[in-house]
Amino acid sequence: MRFTTPGPLRPVIACHCSQCRKSSGHFVAATSAARDKVAITGEVTWYQSSERARRGFCATCGSQMFWDGLGDNLSIFAGCFDGVTGATISGHIFCADKGDYYEITDGLAQADADDTALTAKFYS
Repeated sequence: MRFTTPGPLRPVIACHCSQCRKSSGHFVAATSAARDKVAITGEVTWYQSSERARRGFCATCGSQMFWDGLGDNLSIFAGCFDGVTGATISGHIFCADKGDYYEITDGLAQADADDTALTAKFYS
């Protein structure tokens, strides 16, 4: 499975919610792009992880690649891009749920829950 997106991409946001931590083994770092700008070739296996979202996995290797909140954008796990992205982490969400085994010390914006001020920003 492969995907392409010509951009623009949202800055990478680190999500520390319990679902992301349990599904990935740590926190998730993801960007997003307009749904109609993401072209996927190959098979994605979708898992309905909650009433409001589903997660997309590569049907061949099982890698978690997408988080789909069924809005205008599709979240893409930042580690899934080939090559240099130029992306940077701009903040953290669901920090109230973060694991007790690490600290967030990078000085970036932190939100206890979802924060549309962070997740709605896009690179120009």
